[in-house]
Amino acid sequence: MIDKDVKRGDDVVIHNPDQVNIFGCEIGDRSFIGPFVEITRGVVIGPDCKIESHSFICTDVTLENNVFIGHGVMFTNDLYPRTDRHVIYLPVNVGAYASIGSNATIVAGIDIGEHAIIGAGAVVTKSVPAYSIVAGNPARVIRQFEGLSELKSYVREKQQTSLP
Repeated sequence: MIDKDVKRGDDVVIHNPDQVNIFGCEIGDRSFIGPFVEITRGVVIGPDCKIESHSFICTDVTLENNVFIGHGVMFTNDLYPRTDRHVIYLPVNVGAYASIGSNATIVAGIDIGEHAIIGAGAVVTKSVPAYSIVAGNPARVIRQFEGLSELKSYVREKQQTSLP
């Protein structure tokens, strides 16, 4: 179900629109939303983002441009959910070109820096610096880079050594 109040940019692709729940959010130009994704009110998705299947993006999450969200990523928006009060929304900002691996959980009230890489299955409980790689439960910085060229060089090297 896609609510009428969803603001979609140009050339947004929503794979299987009958298999998503998208409410009151903004989706930037050329972004892709996979099947079985839920996006709640107040979410802002920048242009050229890719959100893979089975992910949940809750209120007060902002994805800047070119963010990748892997399969089954879960965002939370309340650190101490309870039945006796309404949710206390804590914002999450994901910087441009960040990449979040499959089945990661992103806890409320943090920032993820630009070009950061979050490992699959990570549980991110603290803000993540730009140009870093984090993994684990709780997630911790595995590598920190001075800038984009150093990060890209590292990723290229890893890709070449993992090919058969």
